[in-house]
Amino acid sequence: MLVADRENHRVQLFDTEGRYLGQWNNLHRPIGLCREPRQGLVFVAEAATGLTINADVPNIGNRVTILSTDGRIVGRVGESFAGEAPGQLIAPHGIALDSQGAIYVAEVTFSVKGRHEKPPREIRSLQKFVRAGA
Repeated sequence: MLVADRENHRVQLFDTEGRYLGQWNNLHRPIGLCREPRQGLVFVAEAATGLTINADVPNIGNRVTILSTDGRIVGRVGESFAGEAPGQLIAPHGIALDSQGAIYVAEVTFSVKGRHEKPPREIRSLQKFVRAGA
């Protein structure tokens, strides 16, 4: 069993009896995850820092990290910074895969960004990522 522990920047691993097995620490505010059983991959939605001091530091959150079952990073989805352009993420929270391997990322974009716009506005809240050539 995997548990996303956002505020401690880790994913914790437990067996079916609830015994702690270990953790993956190489993540930034993991907030949602799903497992792809055929290839043994884990997809983790990582939230942004939310701190002004880190706002200009690239690759801190706003992405989906793909890990092997031993916690090794094998890929990432998303740009270096948050944004509204295709492929960019603002506040990834939920994540799911379909039978074709597409990744669906649900975001809470209104509460993170849209409500702060003048005037407030809706921003896309779901993105689909498809592997190139698929």
